[in-house]
Amino acid sequence: MDVRIGIVQTAKEIDVEVGDSVDREELVASIESALANQEGVMWLTDKRGRRVGVPVNKLAYVEIGPRSEERRVGFGAP
Repeated sequence: MDVRIGIVQTAKEIDVEVGDSVDREELVASIESALANQEGVMWLTDKRGRRVGVPVNKLAYVEIGPRSEERRVGFGAP
C-alpha cells in the first residue's frame, strides 16, 4: 500500500510503500492521532523497515493508495 505525503511550501512529495500486512484502518487511525498534536512528528515504517518522520505542522495532505493486489495494470484495467 502506498502512502503519499504532501509537504507545505514545496512541490515534492514523500512516497512511502508500507507492507501489505498493514491494516488500512489502523494506519488511518495512527495518522489521525499524529495529526492531533500539531507539534508532533508523524512516523511511518516502510516495507523495508525504514522509518520516515514528518513534522505534523509541515503536512499539506496524506494520501493512502490501494493495496498492491487492488491495482490493475495493462489494457484490460478499468
